[in-house]
Amino acid sequence: MKGMLSFIKARLKSFGYAFKGIWTLISSQTNAKIHLLAVVVITALGFYLNLSPTEWCLIILCMALVLMAEAINTAIEFLVDLVSPDYHPLAGKAKDVAAGAVLLSVLICGLVWGIIFLPKIWVLF
Repeated sequence: MKGMLSFIKARLKSFGYAFKGIWTLISSQTNAKIHLLAVVVITALGFYLNLSPTEWCLIILCMALVLMAEAINTAIEFLVDLVSPDYHPLAGKAKDVAAGAVLLSVLICGLVWGIIFLPKIWVLF
């Protein structure tokens, strides 16, 4: 029983670290705040346009993809800054590629959002 209790405590502690990471992302990264604002706007628009369950699943997956890409990009930037405080071309490339991954996720999700939202908005006019 003692082993199970320490296992549970360790898991709870790991959740604490994860929430601390999410807070660091949101509190320190302007782009994460912009993505969160987009999540709020897209969610409100989804309710207004009465999305189907399948459409909601796609929208939620896209929102998660963008937020996770932003989190991974931020982690890479923090790590690169730690190991390479002075400018190095490879450090710059690592940061650029990570930022590019965020941009790709936003562009792809923009396509999905457009496929879902544009026909519904078009009908309103």
